[in-house]
Amino acid sequence: MQMPDSRPCPSCHDAMEVHVLPGQYSGEVEIDFCFGCQGLWFDHMENLKLAPEAIVTMFKAMHQHRDARHQPLAERLNCPQCSGPLAQGFDIVRSGRYITHRCASRHGRFSSFSSFMIEKGFVRQLTRPEIADIAAKVGVINCSNCGAPVDLRKEDACSHCRSALSLLDPQAVEKALQNYAHAPSRQGWGSPTDVGDALVAIAREQSRAQRQAAGTTITGPAAGVLGVDLFSAGLALVAELWSSA
Repeated sequence: MQMPDSRPCPSCHDAMEVHVLPGQYSGEVEIDFCFGCQGLWFDHMENLKLAPEAIVTMFKAMHQHRDARHQPLAERLNCPQCSGPLAQGFDIVRSGRYITHRCASRHGRFSSFSSFMIEKGFVRQLTRPEIADIAAKVGVINCSNCGAPVDLRKEDACSHCRSALSLLDPQAVEKALQNYAHAPSRQGWGSPTDVGDALVAIAREQSRAQRQAAGTTITGPAAGVLGVDLFSAGLALVAELWSSA
């Protein structure tokens, strides 16, 4: 269920969308989404109150809005309740390291979609062979945590926030969903080159659509394959492989 009114996004200050989701012990939790900033606002401890089926619903909402126009986070984020600055920090779970932005007055925290996916185990870190193959085919990607460009030909982690490179892929999603709800079985990647090939194909298609909308033409072997957003590409990979089953 979705409600029309909400608080302002900590980054862009547009009204966030409130989604009422199942909570633990038959309760409900209201989570604020900003699809333009790809961010979530959780009141204090709300991220721990979500029922398993709520995690699945949130994943589907992110996928449904995957084509929304995305914008980078502002340098300063403000608490939607007290307007105070949010402090950036890091949390570490088994699936990786992710960024959080917390209110000093303990009103809540703001997390990117990709950080939430890492927290809930929907991603896995890329292996060195996968990084090497993607570097040869893609070159530069965007960090899923902070959005900074990462030149895979020179670095294997984000130089801005030091986050490890991770991918939202069908195998990781299936494993995580087994802890939240029943999910159909899917095949994992056959080899490291499968990831690179899939990302290049998705990046080219996204670039083609953007060029058509803008009425511009870009040629050459690297057209449309630089600056891939791993999180958005991962959503497309999951959707494509699941829908084909």
